[in-house]
Amino acid sequence: MDFSDPKRKPRYLSKILMVALLTAMCVVMLTQPPCHRRTPSVFSIHEPGVTHVLVTGGAGYIGSHAALRLLKDSFRVTIVDNLSRGNMGAIKVLQNLFPEPGQLQFIYADLGDPKAVNRIFAENAFDAVMHFAAVAYVDNAEGFCSPNPTVQFPINPYGKAKKMAEDIILDFSKSKKADMAVMILRYFNVIGSDPEGRLGEAPKPELREHGRISGACFDAALGIIPGLKVKGTDYETPDGTCVRDYIDVTDLVDAHVKALNKAERGKVGIYNVGTGKGRSVKEFVEACKKATGVDIKVDYFPRRPGDYAEVYSDPAKINSELNWTAQHTDLLESLRVAWTWQKKHRSGYGPPQAMVL
Repeated sequence: MDFSDPKRKPRYLSKILMVALLTAMCVVMLTQPPCHRRTPSVFSIHEPGVTHVLVTGGAGYIGSHAALRLLKDSFRVTIVDNLSRGNMGAIKVLQNLFPEPGQLQFIYADLGDPKAVNRIFAENAFDAVMHFAAVAYVDNAEGFCSPNPTVQFPINPYGKAKKMAEDIILDFSKSKKADMAVMILRYFNVIGSDPEGRLGEAPKPELREHGRISGACFDAALGIIPGLKVKGTDYETPDGTCVRDYIDVTDLVDAHVKALNKAERGKVGIYNVGTGKGRSVKEFVEACKKATGVDIKVDYFPRRPGDYAEVYSDPAKINSELNWTAQHTDLLESLRVAWTWQKKHRSGYGPPQAMVL
């Protein structure tokens, strides 16, 4: 190259210097770790004064109500659900109610996938976990009958699985590596819905026949099924049908929040969560008829093997240690609240529908 022209030489050198500078900048940028190139999410850091709770199964009936209560109480919430039983509609309701950044995030994932679970915990800074995710085809109270917190009587595979899960948690909590607070809550039959009508129970069509008695009553009232099938009229109870303890979901969620606030590192608490009073199936059906205003057809069949005549909780321990007592104990009122949501959401979390009965 001929640089005999003095006016051309500086211009060429300036171009070389510019290319060298840009190359150096690119090298520096490429060698920086990814965390230096983006602002970390608030969900990935422990923030003083903020409790970050992972809610598994938070798109489901109980989990969504728990997430709603936590968000109302200013907790930071991450919901993980694979939507096999949960509803994206419930997530959208929560997202619309709490749109501010850093309040709520939803992660679509399967807790049965170890890699997904490891990634979720690696990318988020959780202070607590409320675990609601489950795969079940029987009602909790039918599957796990416990009149005393120290005695368990699982009567089917679902109940046995829950007992095994408790044993695993208890064994792990004794490990020196655990260093964790554990609170185990044993539910009875859950009914009701959000008193303000924002959330409700919306099982997927293929799972309706495995749902709760309240869901079956509402389906019969809506004409989705022809009527109710009650199994067993010869139990040693006042009217011959099974007696169960029914707890409103609002009370159940309150028990979870109080358990979270009372949890102590290195300790394990096990509590029955119920009203302590039983209602027969016939009583429940009559209350459902009044709540819906529909004369629901009822067919009676022989009892199922393994069902107990009476199952209700002894809530004395949770009353005294967590200062928790069920407040929504009017069965008819709980059913009326739930029915208000059901009749507006015949198709679950789709657009609200008007209905004439």
